[in-house]
Amino acid sequence: MYRLIIRRFLILPLLIAFVSFLIFLTPLVSGMDPATAVLQAQVLDRQPTPEAVERLKGDLGLDRPLLLQYAVWLGRVVRGDMGRSYLGRDPVSERVFDGLQASAILAFVTLAIALTVALPAGVLAAMRPGTLFDTLVSVGSQLGVIIPSYVLAPALILLFGVQLGWLPSSGWRGPEYLILPALTLATSPAAFCGQVVRAAMLEALSMDYMRTAKAKGLSGAVMIRRHALRNALIPVVTISSMWLAGLIGGALIVEVIFSVPGIGRVLFDAIMTSDIPVIQASLMVIVVITVLINTAADIVYIFLNPAIRLDSY
Repeated sequence: MYRLIIRRFLILPLLIAFVSFLIFLTPLVSGMDPATAVLQAQVLDRQPTPEAVERLKGDLGLDRPLLLQYAVWLGRVVRGDMGRSYLGRDPVSERVFDGLQASAILAFVTLAIALTVALPAGVLAAMRPGTLFDTLVSVGSQLGVIIPSYVLAPALILLFGVQLGWLPSSGWRGPEYLILPALTLATSPAAFCGQVVRAAMLEALSMDYMRTAKAKGLSGAVMIRRHALRNALIPVVTISSMWLAGLIGGALIVEVIFSVPGIGRVLFDAIMTSDIPVIQASLMVIVVITVLINTAADIVYIFLNPAIRLDSY
């Protein structure tokens, strides 16, 4: 088991190095002209001269070979220096990590809400299949999947922010500002996880080892806790890791609607202004976080079920 864990950690640096090269190249080969965008944003003349564009490219180091640019950039990133924004000239790392902090807080609160709802709902629905509660869980899960966040968010704002006035509808100035965006984002993962838990529990309850445990006189609560739930958690770990990684880097619509200064919003603003250092740093942080979360999920699989032996290991 421990050899598998060590192998996963040994793969990490190679994977991150490969991805970092792709991230560095993506904005540079996508047709962006950051020098022109910077000049258009900083001067009144919306059509900068070719001489000014070339001069700025030299100042920014964009006239050097791509491999040299990558080597310089990677060396800075390893030292924790992600450069400066082309537009604001402020340190990119401060902007990106401020956004990451906001997105991470929102993502963890969202996942906590989703699992708090999904785990007991899925377990109880599996223990009472065909009942009214099981039907309500299934219907609620379907609604949670089909209602998009850009529809749910305005509805929650109108209800709790405008009509009732219970919660703030936008901003990022305290814990109460987390509630509406977290509820909006938690709907889909709660729906998916609830159905996954229900299906996994139904499968686990039908296994021979559950009948053996029942024959030994174990109570229903002990059987659920020690045997069924442990195996049912494995797919939940998979879905939770995927959703957590997606929430950290992919909650742009909700961040815009609720004015959350997350990393998705930072990346979107950088793309709109062709601010390459911010784009590269944001993508790099999002990918590294995603890789680390997936690696942690793989390790949790092993501890939940040491018999797991996947070819990918």
